[in-house]
Amino acid sequence: MAEQKPPNTRVGKYELEEFLGGGMSHVYRAKDSVLGRRVAVKILTDVGVLDAETKARFLQEARTASNISHENIINVFDFGEDQGRPFMVMEFLEGESLRDAIKRGHLGDFPSRLKIAVQVARAIDYIHTKKIIHRDIKPENINLDSAGKVKLMDFGIAKSEGIALTRVGFTLGTPYYMAPEQVLGQPVTAQADVYAFGILLYEVLTGLKPISGESVEKIFNQILYQPIDLEPVRVRNYPLAIGVLIERCTAKQPAQRPPGLGVVVDELEQILDPLRPVSSRGRTAQRAVPNAERKPEPPHGQSSAMSTITAVSKAAVPKRASNLDGLPGFVRNLPAPLRSQNGLTILAGVAMLVLMTLLYMALSLAHVI
Repeated sequence: MAEQKPPNTRVGKYELEEFLGGGMSHVYRAKDSVLGRRVAVKILTDVGVLDAETKARFLQEARTASNISHENIINVFDFGEDQGRPFMVMEFLEGESLRDAIKRGHLGDFPSRLKIAVQVARAIDYIHTKKIIHRDIKPENINLDSAGKVKLMDFGIAKSEGIALTRVGFTLGTPYYMAPEQVLGQPVTAQADVYAFGILLYEVLTGLKPISGESVEKIFNQILYQPIDLEPVRVRNYPLAIGVLIERCTAKQPAQRPPGLGVVVDELEQILDPLRPVSSRGRTAQRAVPNAERKPEPPHGQSSAMSTITAVSKAAVPKRASNLDGLPGFVRNLPAPLRSQNGLTILAGVAMLVLMTLLYMALSLAHVI
C-alpha cells in the first residue's frame, strides 16, 4: 500500500499518524490528543469534496453511523469539517478484514464459521430495526479480531428511510453481493441485505464466491437468472438446514427470502445448538415435542425452583378417587374391597343366591299349606 500523506498532520484534536487505506476518502490511524486514545480518522479527499453528492453521502454516513450502538458494529465517536474537508472519527480496530481471514484460512472449524455469521446477521438485523439498509454487505466491510469478534463497517452507501442520495441510473453496491432488485434498479428494501448475507454466508462456509464472472454483465446475468450452486456446501457434509437457509436467503424474489435477519440468527443458532430454546423472534424452529410429553410453561415471573416445589407439592397430595362418580349411593358406601369389579361380582352372586333361597322357601311353604 502506497504511503499517503495526510493533508495536515492534525484534524481538529486528532493527530494523524499513519495512512491505512481508502478511495474517495482516506483513513488514517490517529491519536485523540485530549483523551489520549488511538482512533481511526476518515477524511474525504479533494476530489470527493468537489462532488456535492459524494460530500452529502459522506456526511450522511457519519450521521447514520454515529447513531448506531451495537457490539458488532464499529463505533463512530465524532464527525465534522476541518478547513472545509469533512471527517469522521471511529474506533481503531485490531485484526483483519473478513476477506483476508477467508484468504488466509483463519476462520476455523464449522462452529467457528457459523458464530462469525451469527454476529454479522445480528449487526445487520440491528440496523434494520433502526430503518437503515446497509446495501454493501461484503467481507471487505467486516472486521474480525483474533478472538473472533465481528465488527460491521462502512456505511458509505447505507440508506436511511426517507433519504435518497442515489444518482438516477446509477446502481450502488459491490456486484457480487447485489440482490436482483438492486441490479434492476428497483426500490431497495432490507431484503437486499438478506440476499447479500446469504452470499456472504456461502463464502464464509466454503471459501468460494457463489457468483463469478469476467464482466459486470456476466455477473448480473448470474444474479438475475442462475440459481446458486450449492454443491460446494453439500460436499462438506454441513447440516442440510445450512444449504436450505442459503437457498432461501438468495432467492430471486425478495418475498421468498426470510422476513428478516432476526429469523436467520435464530435458525443459525438452532443449527449450532439444536437443543437451545428458540427466542420469541424466531420462526417455529422449536423441536417438536408430543403433547403428552410437553410440560406447561411456568407462570410469568415464577422461577424454575418455585415450579419444581409446586410440582413436588402437587405430587404429594393423593388424588381423589374418580371411579365413584356416577355410582349409586349404596355402592359408594360399601367397604373398599367390595367396590372393585370382583367385589361387586361376588356381591351380586351372593344376592342372587339369597333371592333363590327365599323363593324356594316361599314355594315350599305354599305347598304345605
